[in-house]
Amino acid sequence: MKIALIAHDKKKDEIIELSKKYKDVLGLHELYATGTTGTLIMGETGLSIKRMKSGPLGGDQQIGAMLAEGKLDLIVFLRDPLTAQPHEPDVSALLRLCDVQKIPLATNFSSATIMLEAIKNKIYFN
Repeated sequence: MKIALIAHDKKKDEIIELSKKYKDVLGLHELYATGTTGTLIMGETGLSIKRMKSGPLGGDQQIGAMLAEGKLDLIVFLRDPLTAQPHEPDVSALLRLCDVQKIPLATNFSSATIMLEAIKNKIYFN
């Protein structure tokens, strides 16, 4: 599977925690991430991640382009709903593309845990 990992600034610690918890699962798949998120996860876990630009600098759009081309199977995007994001239109477009392309999207720690458990236990994803 091709999995994208994205996190707003206030959710970086959570995506690192999630990545550590599911390192064995994530390590079996092709990983992509926006710039800072990818750097932090790689530093904490040693996972191999193809990094895009930082979200506000176009990374969300790069992930969106991959989605539009059918090149991703799952998105984990830990969003901070309480902080205004300067690139909110890019975020909204990314979420919309997940719906259009029928790509599973986890936007919080709990939904990401359910999806990664499903992958781990070979319940849903091929």
